[in-house]
Amino acid sequence: MEAAITQYQKLQASFQTAVEARQQLDSQLRENEQVAKEFSRLKQDNQVYKLIGPVLVKQDQVEAKTNVDKRIEFIKGEISWHFKARLSKRQQHRLHQQSQLETLRRCIFVH
Repeated sequence: MEAAITQYQKLQASFQTAVEARQQLDSQLRENEQVAKEFSRLKQDNQVYKLIGPVLVKQDQVEAKTNVDKRIEFIKGEISWHFKARLSKRQQHRLHQQSQLETLRRCIFVH
Protein backbone atom coordinates (compact mmCIF):
# COMPACT_ATOMS: atom_id res chain seq x y z
CA MET A 1 0.00 0.00 0.00
CA GLU A 2 2.83 2.41 0.86
CA ALA A 3 4.42 1.78 -2.53
CA ALA A 4 1.14 2.59 -4.26
CA ILE A 5 0.77 5.79 -2.24
CA THR A 6 4.35 6.82 -3.03
CA GLN A 7 3.78 6.12 -6.72
CA TYR A 8 0.58 8.16 -6.65
CA GLN A 9 2.36 11.08 -4.95
CA LYS A 10 5.09 11.01 -7.62
CA LEU A 11 2.47 11.04 -10.35
CA GLN A 12 0.65 13.90 -8.64
CA ALA A 13 3.90 15.91 -8.47
CA SER A 14 4.63 15.16 -12.13
CA PHE A 15 1.13 16.23 -13.08
CA GLN A 16 1.50 19.45 -11.10
CA THR A 17 4.79 20.22 -12.86
CA ALA A 18 3.12 19.73 -16.23
CA VAL A 19 0.24 22.02 -15.25
CA GLU A 20 2.69 24.73 -14.13
CA ALA A 21 4.58 24.44 -17.42
CA ARG A 22 1.29 24.80 -19.30
CA GLN A 23 0.42 27.92 -17.30
CA GLN A 24 3.83 29.39 -18.12
CA LEU A 25 3.36 28.74 -21.84
CA ASP A 26 -0.14 30.25 -21.72
CA SER A 27 1.30 33.34 -20.07
CA GLN A 28 4.04 33.64 -22.70
CA LEU A 29 1.46 33.21 -25.45
CA ARG A 30 -0.75 35.99 -24.06
CA GLU A 31 2.26 38.29 -23.70
CA ASN A 32 3.41 37.69 -27.27
CA GLU A 33 -0.12 38.10 -28.63
CA GLN A 34 -0.30 41.44 -26.86
CA VAL A 35 3.00 42.49 -28.46
CA ALA A 36 1.66 41.43 -31.88
CA LYS A 37 -1.47 43.50 -31.26
CA GLU A 38 0.70 46.53 -30.42
CA PHE A 39 2.74 45.96 -33.59
CA SER A 40 -0.45 46.04 -35.67
CA ARG A 41 -1.05 49.60 -34.47
CA LEU A 42 2.36 50.86 -35.59
CA LYS A 43 2.90 53.01 -38.65
CA GLN A 44 5.73 52.20 -41.03
CA ASP A 45 7.86 55.08 -39.82
CA ASN A 46 7.62 54.11 -36.11
CA GLN A 47 10.81 52.91 -34.46
CA VAL A 48 11.01 49.55 -32.69
CA TYR A 49 13.55 48.78 -29.99
CA LYS A 50 14.50 45.50 -28.42
CA LEU A 51 15.75 45.20 -24.85
CA ILE A 52 19.01 43.24 -24.80
CA GLY A 53 20.30 43.12 -21.26
CA PRO A 54 20.21 46.68 -19.95
CA VAL A 55 20.37 48.24 -23.45
CA LEU A 56 17.63 49.17 -25.92
CA VAL A 57 18.75 48.28 -29.47
CA LYS A 58 17.00 49.57 -32.57
CA GLN A 59 15.38 46.76 -34.54
CA ASP A 60 13.78 46.57 -37.96
CA GLN A 61 10.00 46.67 -37.56
CA VAL A 62 9.34 43.87 -40.06
CA GLU A 63 11.96 41.66 -38.43
CA ALA A 64 10.49 42.32 -34.98
CA LYS A 65 6.97 41.46 -36.17
CA THR A 66 8.22 38.30 -37.86
CA ASN A 67 10.07 37.21 -34.72
CA VAL A 68 6.97 37.68 -32.55
CA ASP A 69 4.78 35.81 -35.05
CA LYS A 70 7.28 32.93 -35.11
CA ARG A 71 7.38 32.88 -31.31
CA ILE A 72 3.58 32.72 -31.15
CA GLU A 73 3.51 29.80 -33.58
CA PHE A 74 6.27 28.02 -31.64
CA ILE A 75 4.46 28.43 -28.32
CA LYS A 76 1.18 27.22 -29.83
CA GLY A 77 3.00 24.20 -31.23
CA GLU A 78 4.54 23.45 -27.83
CA ILE A 79 1.16 23.67 -26.15
CA SER A 80 -0.43 21.44 -28.75
CA TRP A 81 2.29 18.81 -28.90
CA HIS A 82 3.45 18.65 -25.32
CA PHE A 83 0.24 18.95 -23.44
CA LYS A 84 -2.27 17.19 -25.61
CA ALA A 85 -0.05 14.12 -25.62
CA ARG A 86 1.82 14.19 -22.33
CA LEU A 87 -0.61 15.89 -19.99
CA SER A 88 -3.43 13.64 -21.11
CA LYS A 89 -1.24 10.56 -20.64
CA ARG A 90 -0.14 11.70 -17.18
CA GLN A 91 -3.71 12.44 -16.18
CA GLN A 92 -4.89 9.02 -17.33
CA HIS A 93 -2.03 7.35 -15.45
CA ARG A 94 -2.78 9.39 -12.33
CA LEU A 95 -6.47 8.47 -12.47
CA HIS A 96 -5.54 4.80 -12.87
CA GLN A 97 -3.26 4.99 -9.80
CA GLN A 98 -5.97 6.80 -7.86
CA SER A 99 -8.41 4.04 -8.74
CA GLN A 100 -5.95 1.39 -7.57
CA LEU A 101 -5.46 3.24 -4.27
CA GLU A 102 -9.21 3.40 -3.72
CA THR A 103 -9.44 -0.34 -4.33
CA LEU A 104 -6.63 -0.97 -1.83
CA ARG A 105 -8.30 1.27 0.78
CA ARG A 106 -11.61 -0.55 0.38
CA CYS A 107 -9.86 -3.92 0.79
CA ILE A 108 -8.13 -2.71 3.98
CA PHE A 109 -11.34 -1.38 5.51
CA VAL A 110 -13.30 -4.51 4.60
CA HIS A 111 -10.79 -6.88 6.23
